[in-house]
Amino acid sequence: MIFELNSLLLEEIAEFLNDSLDIDKYSQEEQGGVYVPSIRPIKRLGLVLEPWTELQEWVDAENLDALFLHRPWKLQAKQLAPDIGVISYHLAFDERLTLSFNPKLAKILKMSELEVLGEKQNRPIGMIGEIPTQSFAELCDRISQIFGGYEHIRGVDNHHKVRKIAVVGAMTDELVRTATNRGATAYVTGQLRKGADVALQETKMNAIAVGHRRSEISGLWALARLLHERWSSLEIVCAS
Repeated sequence: MIFELNSLLLEEIAEFLNDSLDIDKYSQEEQGGVYVPSIRPIKRLGLVLEPWTELQEWVDAENLDALFLHRPWKLQAKQLAPDIGVISYHLAFDERLTLSFNPKLAKILKMSELEVLGEKQNRPIGMIGEIPTQSFAELCDRISQIFGGYEHIRGVDNHHKVRKIAVVGAMTDELVRTATNRGATAYVTGQLRKGADVALQETKMNAIAVGHRRSEISGLWALARLLHERWSSLEIVCAS
């Protein structure tokens, strides 16, 4: 027997993501959800970081029924056809699907003994765990494969054997020192921050900055996998 995906609605996707992204942990204004309502059945969903001038042309070309927008604030009135619905999650997307406490990413990195590293308003912003022993150069190569490159590296020794890493959506002096004290010798984040320079030097911590956009694009693909696990017939198009 064949079932067609012909009645999935925007509200259903939002309800699923509300639960998956634990939006109850966020303030009302940061929770996200339905941004532009629509009752159009959804067979093809587009995932987008932020709107651009030719967004409707892309929607038409890809035959999309609705959009996910990570940063929707520049979406102009009447920029989209009136039946194209939009869902949006910003902070929850960043904290659950990118460089944060992200068990699915940890699995890809083969991290074990996973623990929280760093918190913001009682929410985890990073993770620390053991990985199969490898050189820092090998870790850089693996990060490049996963994220399609990286922005910067700060390597003390490319041949240094890494056994424990921290993956954090922020970089501060305190976070770097805490990661070191807990046994990490490599720190993976979005961007290197000057406020952590002294800590990086004094702890001799190796660091990899994936880049803000790369981390967000990886989040889009993680979102695509999450949605496809729930609705295998939903067709998903990522704009990257």
